[in-house]
Amino acid sequence: MKFSDLYKNGQFRYSVELFPPKSPEGVDALIQEVKRLCGIQPAYFSVTYGAMGSTRDLTKNIVLRLKKETKVPIASHFTCIASNRDQIKRYIEEILSQGIDLIVALRGDIPGNLKNYVPPADGFSHANELVTFLKTNYPQLSIAVAGYPEKHLEAPSFEEDLKNLQRKVEAGADVIITQLFFDNADFFNFVQRVRERGIKVPILPGILPVQNLKQVEKFTQMCGAKFPKPLQQRLIHCQNDADQMKAVGVEHATSQCRELIAKQVTGIHFYSLNKADSVLKIVANTLDY
Repeated sequence: MKFSDLYKNGQFRYSVELFPPKSPEGVDALIQEVKRLCGIQPAYFSVTYGAMGSTRDLTKNIVLRLKKETKVPIASHFTCIASNRDQIKRYIEEILSQGIDLIVALRGDIPGNLKNYVPPADGFSHANELVTFLKTNYPQLSIAVAGYPEKHLEAPSFEEDLKNLQRKVEAGADVIITQLFFDNADFFNFVQRVRERGIKVPILPGILPVQNLKQVEKFTQMCGAKFPKPLQQRLIHCQNDADQMKAVGVEHATSQCRELIAKQVTGIHFYSLNKADSVLKIVANTLDY
């Protein structure tokens, strides 16, 4: 299967990102949330990968379990940070043997305490190198890569970041999934500049349904996304009311999704934080769009 197959004939689809819980109880809870999320008929679920490969086995185990327990295609994240080519081959060949051929290929975040990090010998420093390696050795894989509507934090300029994205697509990426953003204008500007470079693959906007104030403050600091003042003020106003805070998050994401759908995006990718409620409410709110 290829990512492009999931959106053929212009069919709009949602997709959902999950992260691997660290306890058996967390995994059981995740499976229950996933079963609820299957109700929106997602194009696929993707499962993230911890910094420096720290959740490699957890990710693999969740990917394989979801493959068995759902009828939804599953994509495994894979970061090249801290992995050499033999380690990459072992991981990819194992999941391929289990029928997983969708990969979200990333460099991966370098922890702040490793400013002078050096990749392992026979490893890779950049995601485009990983994509090239995967497509050369496993052409049956379909690969998604990350895009940054507000520029990657480490990129010296927006133009350089777009050049990096182009390298990943030219190496064989089939689809671009964007980092989270809260202002659709940033996404539309990004898409225009990407298309001006001749990049034609689908671009999926990444939407985070806000769950709480501290969480969104942390995420925006980590990825460099802007935190709009009006949204911030609304969350501050209800920061002692968890249900109201989630409601604000649903309202903002619903507004984003309605505009994105009206502009005929290929699909929308939810950063679900392993919770179904907000995603289900947002999808219900956009049924007429």
